[in-house]
Amino acid sequence: MLFYKYQNATRYIIVAASFVIITLILWNTFVFFQYFKEEQRQKMDIWAFAQTEFQKNMLDDDVNPMVSRVLISQNDNQIVVVDAKGNIGLTNNIEDKWLKNPKNSQQLIANLAAENKPIELSYIDPETNKKVHDGYLYYGNSPLITKLKYYPLALLLIIILFGAVAYFFYRSTKTAAQNKLWSGMAKETAHQIGTPLSSLIGWTEILKTEHVNPDYITEIEKDISRLQTITERFSKIGSLPKLEKADIVAETVESFDYLKARASKLIEFKIDVPAQPIYVPLNKQLYSWTIENLVKNAIDAMRGRGTLLIAISQLEDNVKITISDSGKGLPRNQFKRIFEPGFTTKKRGWGLGLSLAKRIVEEFHNGKIYVLDSELDKGTRMQIVFKTS
Repeated sequence: MLFYKYQNATRYIIVAASFVIITLILWNTFVFFQYFKEEQRQKMDIWAFAQTEFQKNMLDDDVNPMVSRVLISQNDNQIVVVDAKGNIGLTNNIEDKWLKNPKNSQQLIANLAAENKPIELSYIDPETNKKVHDGYLYYGNSPLITKLKYYPLALLLIIILFGAVAYFFYRSTKTAAQNKLWSGMAKETAHQIGTPLSSLIGWTEILKTEHVNPDYITEIEKDISRLQTITERFSKIGSLPKLEKADIVAETVESFDYLKARASKLIEFKIDVPAQPIYVPLNKQLYSWTIENLVKNAIDAMRGRGTLLIAISQLEDNVKITISDSGKGLPRNQFKRIFEPGFTTKKRGWGLGLSLAKRIVEEFHNGKIYVLDSELDKGTRMQIVFKTS
């Protein structure tokens, strides 16, 4: 218990540390993004100032060489300069398709304005000492900032994928450990039952020589036969069982008759099976165990009173065994959970019957078992599907 306690604590610490690391990465990415945005803004301010100075001094042929150098410097941003009258002037990294059509030009300007706040182009007239509005500079994000903008999304996607892989790895490892545990327990149970069972067989032979009432001997032999069947089941669930061609109709009828004779008389048993045999690769002992588990669960769901129907149908190369009851039913969110080891809706129960049935059907027989449908307070239909070849 102490090991699992520390194991769970370690798991929570790892999850918390991962969350903190992810938060820090995302926060630093946001800070870097804002830093680059501000740096880009300052760069555009310088470019806008150079543009204003160029326009102001162009007529005087007195353009500062530094201003010209700034204007012709390499710039990765999309830039559109709109003068005070609304006409497009200087552009940078803009395709012709955006400039030929006025509608496209307006859309381009709107897109750039949505990315970054436009920079006003203005200067102080030396003669009037008043501010002169000379238009606006619209610019888009540089390729670096555009990539950085989507970096957190890519990071989150990678983290989600990594988390999904880790989850499924953990789940598969846990399932493998559970299966190993169940297999070990099944083999050990078969071994433990086998020892006293051999002794009982011997005592039965001794009782026969003591002239005990034959009816008593018959009943004891029935119980011994039942224990032998249980021992075989547990020994086979713990290893890969051998499948043999068998008539699933006959095997189902045999299990049906056995359960009907031992169930409450308040349960109305019904069976609907084809008259002709249907052969499938089957392990008889494990299949009868599966039917028993499903029928017992149905009887528990009906609280010992109701109608139970077992039906068999064949469609092409599939054979379907349907077990219907008139019990309390299941909510849809439990359709898959009832097959998980340890899950039970009963006050007393281990939650192993249906998980064993699922393993027998799907792992050993390569079939399928599922809740076909269910309605609260009306009943449930479980279905098993096997391949006939």
